[in-house]
Amino acid sequence: MIDEKRAIKKLQKIDAYLTPYLSDIQMHLSRYNGKYAELTQGGNLADAVNAHLYFGFHREKGGWVFREWLPEADAVYLIGDFNGWNHGSHPLNKGENGVWSISLAGETALCHGQYVKLWVVKNGEGFERIPAYIRFTEQDKGTGKLCGRIWAPETPYPWTDEKFHKKKRPKTPLIYEAHIGMAQEKYDVGTYREFADITLPRIQRAGYNTVQLMAVQQHPYYASFGYQVTNFFAPAHWFGEPEDLKYLINKAHSMGITVLLDVVHSHACPNVGEGLNMQDGADGQYFLTGERGWHSAWGTRLFNYGRIEVLQFLLSNLKYWVEEFHFDGFRFDGVTSMLYENHGLGVAFTSYAQYFSLNTNVDARVYLMLANRLIHAINPKAITIAEDMSGMPGACLPLESAGMGFDYRLSMGVPDMWIKLIKEVRMEDWDVFYLWNELTGGRDKEKAIGYAESHDQAMVGDKTVMFRLADAEMYTGMCKDYHSPTMDTAIDMHKLIRLLTLSLARGGYLNFMGNEFGHPEWIDFPREGNGWSFHHARRQWSLVENGFLKYEWLNNFDRAMIAFAKKTTLLGGEKPQSIWLDNAKKVLIFERNGNLFAFNLHPYISQEATFISCAKTGKGKYRVTLNSDAEEFGGYNRVDASYEYEAVETQYGLGFFVYLPCRTAVVMEKIEE
Repeated sequence: MIDEKRAIKKLQKIDAYLTPYLSDIQMHLSRYNGKYAELTQGGNLADAVNAHLYFGFHREKGGWVFREWLPEADAVYLIGDFNGWNHGSHPLNKGENGVWSISLAGETALCHGQYVKLWVVKNGEGFERIPAYIRFTEQDKGTGKLCGRIWAPETPYPWTDEKFHKKKRPKTPLIYEAHIGMAQEKYDVGTYREFADITLPRIQRAGYNTVQLMAVQQHPYYASFGYQVTNFFAPAHWFGEPEDLKYLINKAHSMGITVLLDVVHSHACPNVGEGLNMQDGADGQYFLTGERGWHSAWGTRLFNYGRIEVLQFLLSNLKYWVEEFHFDGFRFDGVTSMLYENHGLGVAFTSYAQYFSLNTNVDARVYLMLANRLIHAINPKAITIAEDMSGMPGACLPLESAGMGFDYRLSMGVPDMWIKLIKEVRMEDWDVFYLWNELTGGRDKEKAIGYAESHDQAMVGDKTVMFRLADAEMYTGMCKDYHSPTMDTAIDMHKLIRLLTLSLARGGYLNFMGNEFGHPEWIDFPREGNGWSFHHARRQWSLVENGFLKYEWLNNFDRAMIAFAKKTTLLGGEKPQSIWLDNAKKVLIFERNGNLFAFNLHPYISQEATFISCAKTGKGKYRVTLNSDAEEFGGYNRVDASYEYEAVETQYGLGFFVYLPCRTAVVMEKIEE
């Protein structure tokens, strides 16, 4: 429970602009406390949320029990290969609150791996459904039907990650966003085990300490990128079996890598018969009814977060992924869509008034508060990230400060900013004050994950940063011995955009797999329109490894940049402090955690003598610790990394002068007083 008055006072101290909306926030807190009390009945949330341990298939002494919540059904039967798909031999009994159940005597009445479904009857009509809490789904080769599978191995998975769970989580999440199926170079769907054995070592060598897995929850259409979920408790069958996913996570933990699940609780696949839609034959079981139950842009179903059974389902789902699969946290998809009745569509969010009033989906906000409370109660080291483009105030503040409890939000405006600049503004006209404000802006005491691009910018119909910079020359100009103004600029700016984004981020950094080395072209999953081709649904790691392409340079720089961020705990310390911004010269100089950063973003004008002030870092000698112009990064070694710069008093103050070539960034560290 939250002390509402104390929480409101804390929030008001943090953000006085919220004062006119405190009555709204007070109501949100009151609704949260009410739902918390209803769920826990005087206990605590972590112990109260166990729907996955009650519903579904469970072994018990002397046999099996199965339960399903189907409040509007008239009759329910269990069918499967165990009874020859007989629609009448195994009826369920209806209990209180629409819970149907059946007990089967004998330990061999059912067994692990069997194919099962439900035969539901409503108003005299019968139809097949997959159980809501099913833990694996797959096509039955005998019948051709997509079915649930009883997943209850007699021997539990042999986890070996006890030491990992005792360690502290990284202060700075350096996140490698990845899709299991397209992580391999082969023309096929990659598997959990291939990702564990082939891709995880790549991520480890790249230096990232966190991997964020997309498309893990079961989805029937591979090309949906996993964002239309049917079976919320089932790992996607596309990539292997549940134990294969556990193998992946266990191996990641053995490498010291934190694993986040890209969880989709913002909406659900509308397919009837495969997922939750019309599960009991009625429209409003898990979802809102009428127009409110449908997302107008996505064509998907929207949860009724105010219904206690739905809260139990979703919260239990989070607990299940943490306890059963050892996930270390979640990136919540579509938070903006959840928070507002209009789903944030067409809204610029330029006023605080747009965050509150009748447009707020209070039930969804309360659910997210409960979700964060639960996750951090189960695992205090867990990480939660909100995909919210609206900038909802307090999203990343603790519940005790009237926040929503997320640890981070994604800085979704940053990639949009880079795309807009590359598309619409000549580089010599980029406004460095605008860049600084966009990259350093944010709400006080709220952390964010910075990124230049994610999977969103790599989809068909869009372009990666590298593709936008190089355009058609991407196909002809990536050999190391090829040079042109376009390609040289593209290589240099790809590095600078990433370093500037990371070094000014407010808590963490994210990269989508392959983008660190400028992976060519877009992502396009096999579909009828492309002849079911896997050509664009894979990662071409060989481009980095063959030794004669510029992808190797970009990859080298990304490794060095990530290593530098880890070594200096760059994002875990103080905020960056501006030293000098020069819009005419396109120069940005700033300090962070004792490191001095100097960027020259001008596409063709170098600066012979750029003064770097050491007013904060003090007298002493300095040297270059990271140089984007180094030869191993595709540069020209125009900055001498071995030279020692001494800070002295000048007419401009304490500092030193450095040569700053065009399209170059250098980072200086103090080596002695």
